[in-house]
Amino acid sequence: MDELAALRQFFGFSAFRAGQQTLINAVLSGRDALGVMPTGGGKSLCYELPALLLPGLTLVISPLISLMKDQVMALRNAGIPAGCINSAMSMDELREAYTDARYGAYKLLYVAPERLLTDGFCALAQELEIPLVAVDEAHCISQWGQDFRPSYLKIVDFLQQLPRRPAVAAFTATATAQVRTDIVRILQLREPETVVTGFDRPNLRFDVLRPKDKRDALLQLLSERRGKSGIVYCATRKSVEQVCGFLQEAGFAATRYHAGLDTEERRKNQEAFICDRSPVMAATNAFGMGIDKSNVSYVIHYNMPKSLEAYYQEAGRAGRDGSPADCILLFSSGDVTTAKYLIFNAAENEELTDEDRQIVQAQDLARLEVMTGYCKTQDCLRGYILDYFGQPHEKICGNCGNCQAEFETRDLTREAQMILSCVVRARNRLGYCVGMTALSQTLYGGRSARVRELGLDALPTYGLMHAVPRTQIREWIELLEREGYLEANPVHGGIDTTPKAAGVLFSGEQVLAHVRRSPIQEPGPKKKAPAPKADDPLLAALKAVRFRVAQEQHVPAYIVFSNATLLDMAAKRPGSMEELLEVSGVGHVKAERYGAAFLTEIKQYERTHREES
Repeated sequence: MDELAALRQFFGFSAFRAGQQTLINAVLSGRDALGVMPTGGGKSLCYELPALLLPGLTLVISPLISLMKDQVMALRNAGIPAGCINSAMSMDELREAYTDARYGAYKLLYVAPERLLTDGFCALAQELEIPLVAVDEAHCISQWGQDFRPSYLKIVDFLQQLPRRPAVAAFTATATAQVRTDIVRILQLREPETVVTGFDRPNLRFDVLRPKDKRDALLQLLSERRGKSGIVYCATRKSVEQVCGFLQEAGFAATRYHAGLDTEERRKNQEAFICDRSPVMAATNAFGMGIDKSNVSYVIHYNMPKSLEAYYQEAGRAGRDGSPADCILLFSSGDVTTAKYLIFNAAENEELTDEDRQIVQAQDLARLEVMTGYCKTQDCLRGYILDYFGQPHEKICGNCGNCQAEFETRDLTREAQMILSCVVRARNRLGYCVGMTALSQTLYGGRSARVRELGLDALPTYGLMHAVPRTQIREWIELLEREGYLEANPVHGGIDTTPKAAGVLFSGEQVLAHVRRSPIQEPGPKKKAPAPKADDPLLAALKAVRFRVAQEQHVPAYIVFSNATLLDMAAKRPGSMEELLEVSGVGHVKAERYGAAFLTEIKQYERTHREES
C-alpha cells in the first residue's frame, strides 16, 4: 500500500494538504523532520500515516493524557491499532499495554515525556523496533516557548539509550523562528526536512470587543450561537465558577474545567463537553492541549491570555475541521493587571533554576506586552498574529472584526488636553508618574483611598471627566499612548507625557483619532464549492443520525464524522457505499461501520423531498 492508498482507506481523503506529503516522504525515507502547521492543519497525519507503512511501532511523545486518549480513540475508530502509556493507568493496565506492545498489537504508541526514562519503559523500548519517534507539541522543549516543559528535555537522553537511533519528527502549531531553532538544536535533529506551512487559518474570524459589561456581552454572544459547541476561556478558577454559574442560570448547557476540581469531576465534565451533552465549556488554560474536538464553533476569551502564542493555540481549538468559526476576545484594561499578577505569582517549577525562572518571567512580561498590543490595535487582527510569527500577509484579511468594522475620525483634542494636563499636574505634585488606574480615577473624580492618600483629589483636573464612563477614559488614555502622546515611564513605571504632547497642550494642535464605530455585515471567507447552510434540513438530519450513532457506540459525535464531513455529505448526497467513499473524511472502516445509517437517512430525505415537490 502506498501513501495515497493509505490516505484514502484509513482517513477518507483523496489528496494531501499543504506540506503533508513532503514531511511524510521524509520520515518514510528515514530523515528527521520538523513540521510547523496551524491547528487543524493536519500535523497528526504526518506521523500517523507513516506509522501504517513503516515496520514495527511508531512512538509518539505527547504532553497530556487527555490528548493521548482522544487520539488513540480516533485512530482505533478509523481501524488503526494504537495504544498509550501514561501515569493514570493502573499497574494491571500498564502490564497489559506493555504486553500488547511487545506482541505487535500497536502501530502507534503514545507516551508522556515523564515516562520515557522509567525503568519499565526503557526496558520495553530496548525490545521494540522503533523506526520513528514523533514529538508532538514540540515547542514545549524551548524556554522561548510559552509552554516550556523541562520534562521534554528528557527526550534526547531517551533517544541516546535506544539500540538504534530512529528518525525523529517534531511537530508544533506555535513556534516563532527562535523556538524552531531551539527545537532543532535541543532535539539534535539531523538536517531535518523542515516545512512551515504558515499560521493562517482562513476559516477563523478573529475579533476583540471591549464591552461595558462582559457578562451581558457573553450572554448575547452565546444566545446568537445556541445549538453550537464552544469554549469560554477565563483567567482564574473564580472566573470559571462565576461564568459557568450565570450561563447555567441563563439556560445554557454549560460545564466547567479548572485545576481546582478533583480528577473525576474534570474527567466527567470534559466527557460531557466532548460528547455534546454540555456543549459549552467554561475553563482556565488547564483545559489545554488535550482538546481535539473538531466541531467547536467558537472560542470566546472572557479574559485576555498572557501571550499571543497561548491565545493562538486556545483560539485555534475552534474550527478544527475547517468549518467557519469565531474567535472572540472580551478585553478590559483590568485583564492586564490580572495577567501580570499571574506571571509574578506563578507556581514554582522545581525543575527550573533561579536563573531560568528570571528568564522565563522576563519573557512572559515581553509576551504580555505583545498580547496587549493585539487587544488595542486597530489594524487587521489576523495580520497582527501573522506578523508575530513572521508570515507575510495581505494588509486587510476581510475576515476579522477590525477589517469588517467602520472607523470614523473624531476630534479628541479637548479630551486629550484634559488627560495630558492631569498627567503633568500629578507628576509635578508627586515627583513621579502615576499609573492608568490612579489617572483615570482622578479624571473621573473617584474617591478611592489611593487618590485621597496621594492628594490627587486636590488637583485642578480632579473630576474634569466625571460625566464620562471610566472605561472610556481608560480607552482614551490607551489611544494617546498608541498615538505617541503618552508613554510608560521607564523609571517609575507610571504614565508620562512625550515631547509630542507639548503641541497639544501649548500650541493648539489637534488630536484626530480613528475610532471603531460598528461592524459591517459581510459574508465570511468564500468557499471553493457551494455548501449547505447550517440550517439545511438534510444537514440537521445527518447531525441527528451522528448523535444517535455516537450514543450507541459510546464515542463523541465528532469521532463518528466531523462537521466538515457532514457538510460534504449533505452537498453530495451519496446514494451508495461507493459514492459515500467519495465524501471527504469517509474512510473504508468508517463507511463499513457507520455508512448504512447515513445512507438510509439520505434516501429518506430524498424520498420525502420528492413527495413534497
